[in-house]
Amino acid sequence: MSSTNSDVVRPPRRRVFALVDCNTFYASCERVFDPKLEGRPVAVLSNNDGCVVAQSPECKALGIARGTPLHEVRKLIAAHDVAVFSSNYTLYGDMSARVMRILREFSPAMEIYSIDEAFLQLDGADRAGLDGTGREIREKVRRWTGLPVSVGIAPTKVLAKVANRAAKRSTRADGVIDLTEPANQQALLRRTEVQDVWGIGRRWAKKLRRAGITTALELRDADTRWIRERFNVVCERIVLELRGISCIELEQMVPARQRIMVSRSFGRRVTAADGLRAAVSSHLARAAEKLRAQGSTAQAVMVFIQTNPFSETEPRYANAVTMPLPRATQNTGTMLHHALRGLDAIYKPGYRYQKAGVMLLDLAPLGSEQPQLFVDQAAEAARRRARPLMRALDALNRRLGRGTVRYAIEGLDAAWRMKARHRSPAYTTRWSDLPVVQA
Repeated sequence: MSSTNSDVVRPPRRRVFALVDCNTFYASCERVFDPKLEGRPVAVLSNNDGCVVAQSPECKALGIARGTPLHEVRKLIAAHDVAVFSSNYTLYGDMSARVMRILREFSPAMEIYSIDEAFLQLDGADRAGLDGTGREIREKVRRWTGLPVSVGIAPTKVLAKVANRAAKRSTRADGVIDLTEPANQQALLRRTEVQDVWGIGRRWAKKLRRAGITTALELRDADTRWIRERFNVVCERIVLELRGISCIELEQMVPARQRIMVSRSFGRRVTAADGLRAAVSSHLARAAEKLRAQGSTAQAVMVFIQTNPFSETEPRYANAVTMPLPRATQNTGTMLHHALRGLDAIYKPGYRYQKAGVMLLDLAPLGSEQPQLFVDQAAEAARRRARPLMRALDALNRRLGRGTVRYAIEGLDAAWRMKARHRSPAYTTRWSDLPVVQA
């Protein structure tokens, strides 16, 4: 009797994930365009140059921790010739996009996990060639962008995270670790502390250590029923992933945000209504650009303003207002009109404002709005005219640089904008800032 397809038992598909992570991403982006920074300590600052948000390994070795206020380490920076940069998110975002385009050449199944790391699914790849694939990824990203990356390869995403972390720290691994073999997993998990496992936060780590579980290996071997009862199903999945059982799939489709917020602290305090109106207008324009990029409309806009909440010497004030929109829209002009009406309602003179922001609410996919029974023909015609206008606005700003074309109320030389005294040029997104090589 001949067997049918239903009689054939197929082995389970072998899962292979690679986590590719850019090393010290912000500092590395700065080094790409200034090779003299290689080997020199580099620190990148937060908005308004307030504190350190990223450091090169040489900077960390000096004891400059992430989150340290700049004023506390000025003497250390001067003594050790630390290169200090203001955050240049336009540069970092563009460099990230270049890396992600390269990674897509190695696998169509990819999850962009953050600005500097992504998971690739390498199912079907030759097991013997996985290390070579990791090194090819590392070499190609370095050659095409100048950025160093580390690659962790494993049968699950949690194990890939463990492998990647070790690849960054091991000089012998040269940036790539393959954990597809169980024997390799055992040795590395024994050396990995439980708080360093992806998904295990400080609270869970503290609770696990009280129960005698201090390493990733001990967590892997813990009783799953006990883990689920004492923690939850998420922690149980982490245990299974450490055992090589894939439970966490790639998220290839980034879910649309349910709300969009843009806010900034001012470079210096703002007292005049005109300054607040310019700031709110600029934030609204940026939020509307993000709204259109994800193909959504907004049905309400919230505006908020605040003084320094910690000041003991100045009067404090904070307020917010939500303005419903007549119809769901992605038109900057319409949202701007209602946002400024809201600002006028909550603004109070006599205060030194530290921050302002906007939030777009009740987002929905474009085209999903409820049709109206009675339509104002003039308003509908204006809505139709606005669509190509918004497309042209976004296209020009993408090609010529964000903010090249803007609403007049946003201003040209706004004193409220954030401090960025140490910002590097927009090497990859502004013609005037392109590096020039002299022959």
